[in-house]
Amino acid sequence: MVKKVEIYSKSNCSYCVMAMNFFDSKGISYKVYSADNPDIFKEMLERNPSARSVPQIFIDDILIGGYTDLVEKFSE
Repeated sequence: MVKKVEIYSKSNCSYCVMAMNFFDSKGISYKVYSADNPDIFKEMLERNPSARSVPQIFIDDILIGGYTDLVEKFSE
């Protein structure tokens, strides 16, 4: 069971919106961090130094990756 979902997002990011819609459709709550904020962006890079895009999704403090990684994980 998923306990904590965190999404690092930017404004006008269609994959970020799709990730949020995915969790909404599953009834899973999540917290969104705006990577438009330089401090939040820095935090995202500290958690995942290889991040090159958004969304960056963490479930229970484990990096899932982006939207396509999320869909693949839930289709297992």
